[in-house]
Amino acid sequence: MSTRRSLSGVYLLAVVLALPFTGEGNGYLKGQDQPPEEPPYDWVPTAINYENVPYPYPVDFLEVRLYGEDHRMAYMDVSPEGESNGQTVVLFHGMNFFAAAFRPTIAALRKEGFRVIAVDRLGYGRSSKPLIHYNLHLPARNTKALLDELCITEVAIVGHSMGGMVATRFASTYPEISTHVVLVNQIGLTDVRQSRPWTDLEQGYSNALVTSYESVLNSHLRYYPNGWRHEYLEWVKYQYGLTLSGDWPRMARIRASQRQILYEDPVVYEWQHIATKALVIGGAEDRLVADYPAAARNVAEQLQNAELVIFPEVGHAPAFEIPDQFHTELVRFLKSDPSKPASQTWR
Repeated sequence: MSTRRSLSGVYLLAVVLALPFTGEGNGYLKGQDQPPEEPPYDWVPTAINYENVPYPYPVDFLEVRLYGEDHRMAYMDVSPEGESNGQTVVLFHGMNFFAAAFRPTIAALRKEGFRVIAVDRLGYGRSSKPLIHYNLHLPARNTKALLDELCITEVAIVGHSMGGMVATRFASTYPEISTHVVLVNQIGLTDVRQSRPWTDLEQGYSNALVTSYESVLNSHLRYYPNGWRHEYLEWVKYQYGLTLSGDWPRMARIRASQRQILYEDPVVYEWQHIATKALVIGGAEDRLVADYPAAARNVAEQLQNAELVIFPEVGHAPAFEIPDQFHTELVRFLKSDPSKPASQTWR
């Protein structure tokens, strides 16, 4: 039986490029904010279960049993700010983030009357860190178990980056409870098995072990073609902080296994089977995807009932780069009637 208890309170798709810290190639211009070339002296190790990482709302746990062992999936269940509109939204984070990174999105949604559930998938954030073979079915199943526990029978699903892959899997597996599905700069837009060979997990582990401040920073720099802002450094801090912990070898194995999902568990064959009303949305200048606008259009064309919104000159994280514009489009779509056709005025 699942139980709850309360507490208070991301491998890129492509290989990280060894970019220097100055110049336009890193996504920011001279005269703009620039990240420090070295990690700040006061940064501390990130605890493996993120106990020393602040979350914007109280964190609860769903107990799950997996391969004969007990684990916990962390989540925030946030009530509307005012009168409820009767809708619940589930948020799935990407590879280099965790549930707390949805802070601006949660605030925007609850202000519009939505109940919001932001999940830390197993292996991330405050959730357990089991050494297992990861796939997309696990977070979909665990989230469904959570919704059952909370007696929620209908939800809108929003996934960013790798979270878009989870959202795809959830919508294809549980169409009966999915009212809307939103794919925000999703990765996994092609079957990479057709373009590169499989990587042994031990090699992936060895690669992860040598993660550095520079490599983590470079991965985040790639998200922002319009320039660096000081507030982006928060997410670098927590990800890099994991490498300072005595638990880093365990986390390196987990991250290597999570990266394998991109190769071993593609979702490209599921879109055509999803009838749930869908929104494919993201920044046109996403450096994690070759020609994101074309790839996103392909997804929208395969989905049975989808609309497409592309933001020019925006990168992989529109909720951070253009929060007002992004959240306006997100709220508009989530408030739309799920039984009516999606807009075909693709932008």
